[in-house]
Amino acid sequence: MTRTPVPAAPPPGRRAVLVSLAGIALAGCSRRTTQQSGTPAPSTSRPTASAAPSPSSALPHTTPWRPTSAEVQPAAKLRAVRMVEAIGAWTAGRGGAAAARARVAALGLPTGLVGQAGPLLSTADQAALQVVDAQYGGILARSASVLVVCRQWTRHGDTVRAGGTTVDVRLSASGGAWTVDALHPAQPGPAARSLAPDVRAALADDRIVLPPAAAADLRSGQVHTGVARAMLALARTYRLEVSVVRSGHPLDVFGTSRPSDHPRGRAFDVWRIDGHAVVDPATSRSLIERFMRDAAAAGSYNVGGPVLLSGGGPDQFFSDATHHDHVHVGFRT
Repeated sequence: MTRTPVPAAPPPGRRAVLVSLAGIALAGCSRRTTQQSGTPAPSTSRPTASAAPSPSSALPHTTPWRPTSAEVQPAAKLRAVRMVEAIGAWTAGRGGAAAARARVAALGLPTGLVGQAGPLLSTADQAALQVVDAQYGGILARSASVLVVCRQWTRHGDTVRAGGTTVDVRLSASGGAWTVDALHPAQPGPAARSLAPDVRAALADDRIVLPPAAAADLRSGQVHTGVARAMLALARTYRLEVSVVRSGHPLDVFGTSRPSDHPRGRAFDVWRIDGHAVVDPATSRSLIERFMRDAAAAGSYNVGGPVLLSGGGPDQFFSDATHHDHVHVGFRT
């Protein structure tokens, strides 16, 4: 588990709905399919970066991401996010792997994971990072995949560059506490020389909000046109904020050996619809249900979310703890 240049703040958190997962294995995103592939009203639960400041050499103000009490396992998400924030943001003079290891050590997490940070680390003088969303790639009784979607700004001298990535953070639980075991940053690949018209249209549509890794996925030419076509169809009715498309997602449905549709460029996840976070209990269930049914009508054979719908084709709709915080939209081709 989208954005215009500066992410909008998500809706407020909801009251606690903690689900015990002991002994229950719940499938990851795209039930048919644990390794790694490749602006609404503001909120206090999912803060986001402010507009780019002046002068141009200054970095935007960012705020720490916090889970809502409605998360299935808020502690797991918070652990994953804090790791990414610690590695991907630093003040002047605190760049480099050694300083990042010190920040990670202060969290009580394994410092060797800094070597897996990929694009989060650079030679920049200074960096700011804003988590857009953290969604599950899968959750089991004692392990989890949390997909941390982020934007990052780096300052090189007087130049500020905007970027970002999605990191599949793997965690395990022991004694009631979560620790981070591995980091798998997205690998979208280089931009293609030419793109299908529907893909170009999806990239240009301001009602389809894409975070950096998802936009790079589309630009890579490795996403099926049916995905872009469905995004465009849904954007005629909704403003959809995408979290994950192809990269930054487990290769297999978490906890299984079934290939996920995401790494094959056959799926996308939506974390916010018309400014309302899927995980927020204040979000109308009817809005989510309509969106899920419209996704099926747009050609998806496999639609998952927090609501279990009836009808459709065999197993067309599904719901589980992993999809408590987003809507999965999968395609055969």
